Amino acid sequence: MRLPTFLEERRLITQGFLMVAGVDEVGCGCWAGPVYAAAVILPLNSRIGLIRDSKQLSAKQREHLVDQIKTKALAWAIGSASHEEVDRWNIRQAAFLATRRAIASLSTKPDHILSDGFVIPELPMPCKRIIRGDTKVKSIAAASIIAKVARDAEMRRLDQTFPGYGFAQHKGYGTRLHQRALKKLGPSAIHRMSFAPLVKLF
Repeated sequence: MRLPTFLEERRLITQGFLMVAGVDEVGCGCWAGPVYAAAVILPLNSRIGLIRDSKQLSAKQREHLVDQIKTKALAWAIGSASHEEVDRWNIRQAAFLATRRAIASLSTKPDHILSDGFVIPELPMPCKRIIRGDTKVKSIAAASIIAKVARDAEMRRLDQTFPGYGFAQHKGYGTRLHQRALKKLGPSAIHRMSFAPLVKLF
């Protein structure tokens, strides 16, 4: 298994970009709830060996790592876009919006952004996309962990507000449990009604 490194961050630092933030988003494929993004600036001497793509970690590992990342990061921040914004703008534009909000919330302004998969538009600083960046770039992997833990916590909270859908279990993804709940209960107030599976169902 390939582990993420600081290679990309080091390259940019040698070019004069001293504050490099990694960004990633989670929840794009979900049928319900907000999309979340995180931005992280990690010092090169931060020794957090388990950092990798959040999907390769258990929930317990992510919870353990997120505290280490937040403690050792020079800056970190979370942004989100609501299900209404997903339906209004489409999921990709909503994910960009969540990412810009995370970047704008950083306590230290970054000189450069490293992004997983996409160049984030409308940023005041340069941005480089890294395909499968959460498996290659340490700051992007750290952002994926922070965003995943934050969104999972929000979906557990929403499960209390909208019981019966199983949001605490599937986090809004289109699982069989979720599909059965939708057929029984109909869509909730936080479902993304612009998504094709929901358009077909309702």
